[in-house]
Amino acid sequence: MAGPTIEFWQERFETGTTPWDRGGPSPQLMAWLADVMRPAIDSGMTVLVPGCGSGWDVAALAAFGAIVTGIDYAPAAIERTRALLSERGLDADVVQADVLQWSPPRPVDTIFEQTCLCALHPDDWIRYGERLHAWLRPGGRQLAMFMQKLRPGAAEGFVEGPPYHCDIHAMRALLPSTRWNWPTPPYVQTPHPIGAIELGVVIVRR
Repeated sequence: MAGPTIEFWQERFETGTTPWDRGGPSPQLMAWLADVMRPAIDSGMTVLVPGCGSGWDVAALAAFGAIVTGIDYAPAAIERTRALLSERGLDADVVQADVLQWSPPRPVDTIFEQTCLCALHPDDWIRYGERLHAWLRPGGRQLAMFMQKLRPGAAEGFVEGPPYHCDIHAMRALLPSTRWNWPTPPYVQTPHPIGAIELGVVIVRR
């Protein structure tokens, strides 16, 4: 299989080699929680967090009252997320699974996609895009943070990562307007600890 293996991610969490970890939730997620997501959360919003890592975003969503499921490939990430939730007295489902194979029991209201897409090799993006569409109910929202990390080798055709560069043109091809409603740019930019930026976009499943 192309891209990082489960052993790759397990080693990084076991050794603490997680330079992408902010030590807290995404600032843009917190902004969305205070604004566009508040009414939906009050109505019992269900949220998926694929690639939940250390669980900061899962905990933030649970603290706001959302019904949250965090998914990760690496058992060590699952352990971190569960420990964080326990420490804070919060409740969420945490599932160790391959996102390319897993499905929720029923479609959900919202997906917070920050770290999963850019961690998957681009060979797997079409499959993952299909999963994202299937996981959401019609009218459900994907809160997407698209990693902007273009590497020098791209000019010669090399595919380098993770994280893999989520070019906005590629994202529009992966998540086309025939299946998703896209807002008009410009999109909000959030600095990332690895020295990149993320583009924050809320897209709605048709």
